Amino acid sequence: MKIHDDHMFHGAALIQVAEHKRFTAINSLKIGAKLHRNAYKINDEIGLYLKYASKKTKAHDEYMFTFTREHLKDLEKIHKANSSTFVAMVCVGEREICCLSYDELAKLINSRKVEKGSKEDQYTILVTVPSGKSMRAYVNSPGVKNTMLGKPMIVKRNEFPRKIFG
Repeated sequence: MKIHDDHMFHGAALIQVAEHKRFTAINSLKIGAKLHRNAYKINDEIGLYLKYASKKTKAHDEYMFTFTREHLKDLEKIHKANSSTFVAMVCVGEREICCLSYDELAKLINSRKVEKGSKEDQYTILVTVPSGKSMRAYVNSPGVKNTMLGKPMIVKRNEFPRKIFG
């Protein structure tokens, strides 16, 4: 069987989950009848949605994670079916994982919807990994290049996988 990039980069996150002291089980996650290749069920109650970005942008040293309407619909279904849901964004070049709760992701996306005044077909979450500091997750202002919308969410480097276990 061919090994896809998502197998390797999701595996990096899943190994950390499996090594946590509160870990008991991991399974592929079904959304309706569809087996989702980016989502996993941890300990029968936690939804974990994984995305990865191989390289950061040259202009701003940001990792870009795109969430389409389909991704967001899937995430909403995962959130409704589990006691908690998280999005783990693997920043491959930095070998770091930026983990947001479903509510934190929704807050970033909603801030952009409110600022624009309408929904968009997709949303890009940007993550920076400054040397020696916590990561930053944010969205850009709509219609304005190179401008962060509001303050970034600060994500400690050591939060994953501890954050998903509460």
